[in-house]
Amino acid sequence: MKSTVEQLSPTRVRINVEVPFTELEPDFDRAFKALAQQVRLPGFRPGKAPRKLLEARVGRGAVLEQVVNDALPSRYSEAVTASDVKPLGQPEIEVTKLEDGQELAFTAEVDVRPEITLPEFDALKITVDPIQVDDDEVDAELQSLRARFGTLTGVERAAAEGDFVSIDLSATVDGTEVPEAATEGLSHEVGSGQLIEGLDDAITGLKVGESKVFTTKLAAGEYAGQDADVTVTVKSVKERELPEADDDFAQLASEFDTIGELRESLTDQVRRTKSVQQAEQIRDKAVEALLEQTEVPLPEKIVQAQIDDVLHNAIHGLDHDEDKFAAQLTEQGSSREEFDADNKSNAEKAVKTQLLMDAVADKLDIQVGQNDLTERLVLMSRQYGIEPQQLIQILQQNNQLPAMFADVRRGLTIAAVVHAATVTDTDGTVIDTTEFFGPAEDAQAEGADDAPADDAPADDAPADEAAEKGAEAAE
Repeated sequence: MKSTVEQLSPTRVRINVEVPFTELEPDFDRAFKALAQQVRLPGFRPGKAPRKLLEARVGRGAVLEQVVNDALPSRYSEAVTASDVKPLGQPEIEVTKLEDGQELAFTAEVDVRPEITLPEFDALKITVDPIQVDDDEVDAELQSLRARFGTLTGVERAAAEGDFVSIDLSATVDGTEVPEAATEGLSHEVGSGQLIEGLDDAITGLKVGESKVFTTKLAAGEYAGQDADVTVTVKSVKERELPEADDDFAQLASEFDTIGELRESLTDQVRRTKSVQQAEQIRDKAVEALLEQTEVPLPEKIVQAQIDDVLHNAIHGLDHDEDKFAAQLTEQGSSREEFDADNKSNAEKAVKTQLLMDAVADKLDIQVGQNDLTERLVLMSRQYGIEPQQLIQILQQNNQLPAMFADVRRGLTIAAVVHAATVTDTDGTVIDTTEFFGPAEDAQAEGADDAPADDAPADDAPADEAAEKGAEAAE
């Protein structure tokens, strides 16, 4: 077999393959065995009919078709192995020559990983926000804790922000009742904005037994996106009384004896949260710095596949109804044009990030160890509430183990880049990154890699999606 590679663009190649018929003999053997099982000839047991009789029955063309269909995938794989290209996605194969007894020739066009010139990692400078805990942030945490121990007491006054009300709701569209919008005894915190738009404004100022009609757009159901006249009736009004922030409360709500000790603990809690946020910022800015300094050619078909996948997921829950999707976007203050533009931009950035991080991993020779995979599996199994072995089965069934492996490798890669870079806060203080990114020599990224990644590589999401669906099925 002979193969050559034509570079069509930085991200696409055409592989030309020529296979002499003498090398196709094993493929002919398999083809005739398959045909022998399918074709019944009088006087011969299944699978025992001679080649000549089989060929006479089905025709030489059918035999050649079977041989070509069997030979193309394996010969394509051989050609890829013999070259330096790294394919992305499935190839477009075209048979260019089929001369019986002489030669099979075909071409395969496929997207490939581009050559990427990387910057020097030790020249990267990353600046992030300092960790600073203000009194008002501690006050907010204390207020939230007090709210958890608060009590609700009925009042006779009009409803105000922060009150808890019991309400009845009904709606009409152009005078027609909307059954799915009707409910009774619904509990709601005034000002939370958790239900339909305009509800909090309508409730504010109403007393028990009073009603008000307001107009809003329905968010779901048959009339999603349409204006509806909604009637809200207040059945009860309760206010939340909070316990005093004193030593007694500290002993009630925590293991501490004094309110001062509780505040110190809450301060540490806020600081830890900000430390995680800082680690996320370091990770994101490391990737951004690499993207800014690196030219990454984009394979159009891979980007388009990402765009199509996001769009499919967005409208799948709406029965692929474009009108409902447009109404939903309008309700969210957006439009289809804005959605498509954002989707394209996000897809390009995601694919670019994936290609970039894989190139960095190759340059640094990042290796994923068994411990790295085990830690990720344990983390994901805890996240989805299933056993690690069950998670492995789910990922295997959905062919997502390679995606998880790639995700772990990119996490280790980001850690290695962070360790090589100079990381300071805006005050000029050099930041110790070992707490969240592990020792530099190990290039571990446990802490930051556990955090949500807005710029996750394009093929990371399927592993999490498969695990989530599997966990739901297990329940």
